[in-house]
Amino acid sequence: MTLKLLHLTKKYGQQFALNDVSFTLKQGEIVGLLGPNGAGKSTLFKLITAYLPATSGEILVNNLKASKQPLEVKKIIGYLPENNPLYPEMYVKEYLGFIANLHKVSKTNIDKVIAQVGLEGEAPKKISQLSKGYKQRVGLASALIHNPSVLLLDEPTTGLDPNQIIEIRNLIKQIGQTKTVLFSSHILQEVEAICQRVLLINNGKLVADINLNDLKLASTALITLRFDKAVLAANLQSELQPKTIEKTGETSWLLSFENGVDSGAILFDFAKKHGLKIVEMTQKGADLESLFKQFTT
Repeated sequence: MTLKLLHLTKKYGQQFALNDVSFTLKQGEIVGLLGPNGAGKSTLFKLITAYLPATSGEILVNNLKASKQPLEVKKIIGYLPENNPLYPEMYVKEYLGFIANLHKVSKTNIDKVIAQVGLEGEAPKKISQLSKGYKQRVGLASALIHNPSVLLLDEPTTGLDPNQIIEIRNLIKQIGQTKTVLFSSHILQEVEAICQRVLLINNGKLVADINLNDLKLASTALITLRFDKAVLAANLQSELQPKTIEKTGETSWLLSFENGVDSGAILFDFAKKHGLKIVEMTQKGADLESLFKQFTT
């Protein structure tokens, strides 16, 4: 059970919405999809669900080609879009029966999925009577009712209170044990709590594929640094030899060093040598927030 993207590109006129994106997801993986607004996340979901055709490249879902077998691909994908379109005047069980009919699956699936997402007490109610958290559960139930192999979740915790977020988070973790889950969110803490791996997309390109377990063990320290006057990047690079260097302002920098390097000492020596004052300096281990900023700004 895999989802594989091969050099996927989508253009609107001359503008790239996605540009040569490739990655593979396996069964049992919960993978976060991160990126700023307009990065191409929603377009990516629309291509995977075969709602839109790709300009070039290919999507394989369990070895089925989305370009050649779109209906077969749709049968094995569950999708919860960000706006979670529901019919508020319908009862929960009635609505799920309607979705089951669309997928041409047995009505016995309805009770199973209601139990799976914890809707037993809400099933007799109209959708309009439900809280936002339970409406999200109805959306999840409709995405799961045909027992898909791949589940796409676009901002599933948006607008929920902390208790509802925890409930949906636990539900996604449970579902992700047997399915391939691609989970989009702007809340980095949610991604860290739910996902084992993160894909970071910016300006239509995949700019990072991060294993969060590896990130926690990463042997890198990040230094945010500001001098009292401008410094040449070449001097910083040649004398300090950081792993990475990024200018973040007129006199400010983001540097990374191997853990174990006494970065503070060498920075103060550098400042003294060049007649500089260090106005501000902070150090921390690499984390998802810092990497997000590094790759998207």
